[in-house]
Amino acid sequence: MEFAIAIAILTLGFISAEVGLRLFFGFGNPLLYIPDKNIGYLLSPNQRVRRMGNRIAINQYSMRSPQINPTPAPKTLRIMLVGDSVANGGWWTDREQTISQLMQQQWSDRRKTIEVLNASANSWGPRNELAYLQRFGLFGSRVLVLLLNTDDLFGTPPTSIPVGRDRNYPESKPPLALMEVYSRFFSPSQPIPELQALQNEGGDRVGINLSAIEEIAAIATQNNTHFILALTPLLREIGQPGSRDYEQKARQRLLELTQKQNIPYLDFLPLFNCQENPKNLYRDHIHLSPEGNQYIARSLWEAILNLPLSEEEPKKDLTSEIPST
Repeated sequence: MEFAIAIAILTLGFISAEVGLRLFFGFGNPLLYIPDKNIGYLLSPNQRVRRMGNRIAINQYSMRSPQINPTPAPKTLRIMLVGDSVANGGWWTDREQTISQLMQQQWSDRRKTIEVLNASANSWGPRNELAYLQRFGLFGSRVLVLLLNTDDLFGTPPTSIPVGRDRNYPESKPPLALMEVYSRFFSPSQPIPELQALQNEGGDRVGINLSAIEEIAAIATQNNTHFILALTPLLREIGQPGSRDYEQKARQRLLELTQKQNIPYLDFLPLFNCQENPKNLYRDHIHLSPEGNQYIARSLWEAILNLPLSEEEPKKDLTSEIPST
């Protein structure tokens, strides 16, 4: 009898833990990834999950955006934001606090609709982003924004190796939420030799990524789309001693590229350094806080408003409507 009671208590505890982890934290229902020969990997299309209370929706084109038509509707200004986890927001950012959604929330001109598409994924670099645009195009966007961080200048070639092997890139859902918790927090991560070899890519990695950025700019030009390049710094680059020597050299090469190609360029390092409490813009060493996302959204809008948009899509002074830091 006592044994049966103990079993019943354990079973009830197991069920309660499983249900609680699913309902309150979203474990057991992670975002899934699919491999891609050219892009490396994509967020699996048509997903809706809630992680740690944050809502995440992935549309039919693997964007962190609502479902869209391939081309914008009449009287719709479409902007495309492309990037990595900074643009994506990851599991730690609710859909309403992503940079793309914060930008979209600022539009108040009832004569037109605005759509800010968010084509991004964790750890993407310029070569992943170029491959995405080559595959899917710009969806009729009038403005293309490429949002990078300093590490992206040293990004490696696109690869699908992590999908299904790295716990951060699952391709299927675990049978139990408890199994995901164990895998993420208690099971030591196993190195992937093939991935480590790829990350040791030699040669002029910065130059290869700059070439990818040039190709992205060319795609925008071919589609009569305005192009904006933005770069966020790592937290350790803020203040003194600042960026490391190799990062300073890469940043200088990027600056020279934008000057040569006449690309509108937002370097957020000096902008963040001017803030009273720049650490408040970050949630960790690389990713931004909600306050940081608001700052980026406001700055990107200011850059977009300086573009020579046609009379059919008039510029509008929105800076007073965007939250300031």
